[in-house]
Amino acid sequence: MTNLFDIQGKVALITGSTHGLGMAMAKGLGQAGATIVVNGNSSQEKIDAAVAELKSEGINAVGYKFNVTEEEQVKAAVAKIENEVGPIDILINNAGIIKRIPLLEMEVADFREVIDIDLVSPFIVSKHVAKGMIERRAGKIINICSMMSELGRNTVSAYAAAKGGLKMLTKNMATEWAKYNVQINGIGPGYFATEQTKPIRVDGHPFNDFIISRTPAAKWGDPGDLAGAAIFLSSKASDFVNGHILYVDGGILATIGKPSNED
Repeated sequence: MTNLFDIQGKVALITGSTHGLGMAMAKGLGQAGATIVVNGNSSQEKIDAAVAELKSEGINAVGYKFNVTEEEQVKAAVAKIENEVGPIDILINNAGIIKRIPLLEMEVADFREVIDIDLVSPFIVSKHVAKGMIERRAGKIINICSMMSELGRNTVSAYAAAKGGLKMLTKNMATEWAKYNVQINGIGPGYFATEQTKPIRVDGHPFNDFIISRTPAAKWGDPGDLAGAAIFLSSKASDFVNGHILYVDGGILATIGKPSNED
């Protein structure tokens, strides 16, 4: 049974993996034996620090700086990775941004930037990685979606539009590439305890109280909770799973929530 989840020696490219949930998935896959290819675009220093952190935990890791929205950079980076590290067995499209701006106040340029990074870049990176996977008749692509792939929220319309589109892009990738033994699925994280959310994860903060009360599990997710989902969708255990979005959200999407008069 353990062979079903074996990813020992697989090469996994994770975009936007210098911190946060990308780093959490990198650690999970790395601890399971995969070689991790860290990607970022803001600075080489952040990439080097992430690689060093992974290596300090005994994980085989390398780093490559490239802009996931620039097709020529992606094409060159994928070729370089496959030449220097090996064929990419697993791709996790994790890079993304969010801009919390009410629609009536949002500039078109801001809207387009979110769509470009959160939706167009998974298309670009997948397009160039999938070519090799299709030739080898083997590969796993995981698109990091969101609960906003299903629900709306004030001030995040561009993000929700992108993540809703990414859900459907995932399904269409599966429609076109499943016949080549490439599995394309998504993970939709709920609300997680990361460095970015640390300032609001305090008792009495309205958003913290909202998340605790809104989540049936009654807590924030631990970033490590994503590791199992990522390993499953990266392994033979998911060989007949295609075009599916796995929500790791503590049950938020399962319920409309509790009335205010209920405990």
